[in-house]
Parts: sequence; structure tokens; C-alpha cells
Amino acid sequence: MGLGGCIILIAAGAILTFATDWDMEGVNLDLVGVILMIVGLIGVTTFSSIARRRRVVVPPTTPVVGEEPHHHRRDGYSDGYGV
Repeated sequence: MGLGGCIILIAAGAILTFATDWDMEGVNLDLVGVILMIVGLIGVTTFSSIARRRRVVVPPTTPVVGEEPHHHRRDGYSDGYGV
């Protein structure tokens, strides 16, 4: 479940807990809403810790060797015109 699903769980739990006054026999909707919000928060923390772990940049183990710039002489003979 991604970050969007976790946010949807939190929103649905908040709606059930704070915005409804329905009464169902055998089901406490306030408790169901709180449980959904807790599961959503656990999902957000898990997702953020996994995403933080993925962003760690590991430096390369082999050295990067750059090329030296080529110096061209412009004396009129080395560029093919004087030969």
C-alpha cells in the first residue's frame, strides 16, 4: 500500500470518528475510525522509512578516472593546412 492509500485510511477513519453520528448494532464506528487512523499512521511511518532508506546514495567503489582535456595547437601546420 502506498502513501495515497495510507492517507485515504486516515481520512476515512477521521470521517467515521468525527463526522458521523450513525449507530450500528454491534459495531462501534468511532472505534473503527480510530483503528483506521492508527493503521494509516503506521503505514505512513513505514512508507517514509522505506523511502528514506531508498534515497541513500552509496558512493562508487571504483575511482572515476577523468580524461585530460586535449590541447590543440593552432600554428597552421598541425591542423592539416600546412602539410
